[in-house]
Amino acid sequence: MTNVPRAAEPSRGPTMAEDDGRSTAHDDDGRSTARDDGRITAHDGGVTAHDGGRITARDARTAGVPVPGGGRRTSSHRAGYATLGWALVYGGFGLVATSAGSALFHRAAEPLPVALNWVVVAVAAVTVITVPAAVRPGPRIPRAVVLATLAGLCAVSGVAAFGLLMDVITLVFAQTVGSWTGTANRALAAIGVVLLVATARAYRSAAYGTCPRCGSVHTSPAVPSAALPAGPSVASPAVPPVASPAALPVVRGGPEPVPASRRVRLTAYLGAAAFLPYAAMKTTWALGGTFAGVGGAEMTATMERNGASGLMLTLERWGVDVTALLAALGVFLILGLVRPWGQVFPRWTFALRGRRVPRWLPLTPALVGAASLAPYGMVGLVYAVLGTAGVVAVPRGDFPTPGDALLVIWFGLGAFAVYGVALAVAARSYLLRTRPVCPLAGTGAVT
Repeated sequence: MTNVPRAAEPSRGPTMAEDDGRSTAHDDDGRSTARDDGRITAHDGGVTAHDGGRITARDARTAGVPVPGGGRRTSSHRAGYATLGWALVYGGFGLVATSAGSALFHRAAEPLPVALNWVVVAVAAVTVITVPAAVRPGPRIPRAVVLATLAGLCAVSGVAAFGLLMDVITLVFAQTVGSWTGTANRALAAIGVVLLVATARAYRSAAYGTCPRCGSVHTSPAVPSAALPAGPSVASPAVPPVASPAALPVVRGGPEPVPASRRVRLTAYLGAAAFLPYAAMKTTWALGGTFAGVGGAEMTATMERNGASGLMLTLERWGVDVTALLAALGVFLILGLVRPWGQVFPRWTFALRGRRVPRWLPLTPALVGAASLAPYGMVGLVYAVLGTAGVVAVPRGDFPTPGDALLVIWFGLGAFAVYGVALAVAARSYLLRTRPVCPLAGTGAVT
């Protein structure tokens, strides 16, 4: 009987090959590879981890595996498309206003040349050109150029939005504004600032591989087992089992409430104290007293002549000045930004006590107020200094002498300048101290 050699059967298990000192494990279709140097490669839709177990964004997109910032592509698309929609609306608004001859920019109550409306159209056009590069990052446009352009657009839109806070206050208490077209321009520009910032953050996360939640770079993310191809598994100590931000729930608790640093607290107290002379001046007029050569009755008549609402005039006759109330709210806001009770509702809030204060609740008025009051007050403060030095002539306006008008400028715009800068410092401190805890904190984040 002749011995017939058996046909070689196809291998169904992993095969090991020694190649230049590296051990490699393959399955039948060559889909997964593990090497001793900490490199894991999954072919045909798998995952590649390079550089000490770090998964690149390109490999993750190919494999469909969540990695740190795994939602950055989605957030980049959402923010980018929203910004594109805003740019089209804003540009169309600018073109319509220019065609109608309506000025979008004003200095006090005086409209500026209509030719400045083309700034709005230019901002919209540059946004339409830049945002697609941020939505779909590529090698054609350097990342620094895209980020610098977005930052420039944000700055120009911020300047265009200047004065929106004053419009809101005037609308609430006077039921009207100086120019509805100008107010609409400032509101649209403010929306653009928010969208441009969101687009820049999403693009930076996608382009530089940072975590979209905390802005850090997390190393050694986990490769979920479901993402690896079927077949024999090969463990690698180079990739620890760490979940990615996209796969983890958002941490709702946030950090423990802590006060701001001593320097920030002193700055906030200085900003709060700067409002005291202003509030005293306005309250003196509301109570019928005289300041800077003007009595309370004269000031009320001036307010009525300038178009103050019935509500403002009624409160003024009752001895309550609206702007003094707003100053008191501003003091409350800046103190809350630097004290722990600004992060967790205190006991005197009754039903809310013990609950965490939403970050947007104090930050929204703080950032808007700082962006409005700081530049407005600083310009006024420079004007007051030049007027006091005799470099510029200060008109007396509704006051007996230019000196009286200058005194009121010091009390008013000086307070806005000091408070606005202090509010910006306190808001930044609050923003950093209340930053949500990232789910991957302590897993190799490079901050």
